[in-house]
Amino acid sequence: MYLVEANAAALQRSDEQLAPDRLPSERWEGFPYSCLSHHGTACCDIAREWVLAMDFAQLNGADLSSGPRWLRAKYKWGPSDWPMHWCKVVRRKVIDCGAHAALSREAFAARGLVAFPAQLVQRYSDDATDQWKSRWDDEQASCHWLDREHIYHEVAGLLIGDNEVKIWDGSAGSWVDSRQPGGGYGSVVAVRIFADPQFVTPAGFAWGGRRIMANVWNQLDG
Repeated sequence: MYLVEANAAALQRSDEQLAPDRLPSERWEGFPYSCLSHHGTACCDIAREWVLAMDFAQLNGADLSSGPRWLRAKYKWGPSDWPMHWCKVVRRKVIDCGAHAALSREAFAARGLVAFPAQLVQRYSDDATDQWKSRWDDEQASCHWLDREHIYHEVAGLLIGDNEVKIWDGSAGSWVDSRQPGGGYGSVVAVRIFADPQFVTPAGFAWGGRRIMANVWNQLDG
């Protein structure tokens, strides 16, 4: 799903004797966000142009900030092997959250909007993560995104005003609710938005009623 080096770092973190009260995001502290690769040839040029043309057609005059739900309809969520090239992703029927997030960012950017790579840590249950681990193991895909009751998840942050963002979950085909209770099933317990310096301010980004500082993990307390 991500770089081999990042995967190894996460596994090492998991194996280390960490304090019982460690933050859920600590396992993924050094994780980069996912990006689609390009062969530098026509195969990836054509694939990328097809995705962006399809997004324009599916938008059909709607608000430019509408989420690209057609991507979720085309691609089911599931295990993927990385690196992922443009010419490969268009042929797949199943992609993981990293590919969903990367495609969503590209769609928003092609519409002239500013979209940021973003990462979440969500809380589910040990039973849920055990089921996902079994599925990923069956596909010989990395399970580095699972950590007991917590999961790592990639999304896209969309700039919608002065230092205000919405978070699009391409894997679910919906916007992430900033008001989720911190202890609920599927709730967001940490978020990190990657932003270039021109978008970084001391006040951070407004996400619903929350303030999210750029380029660091923000722990959410419910």
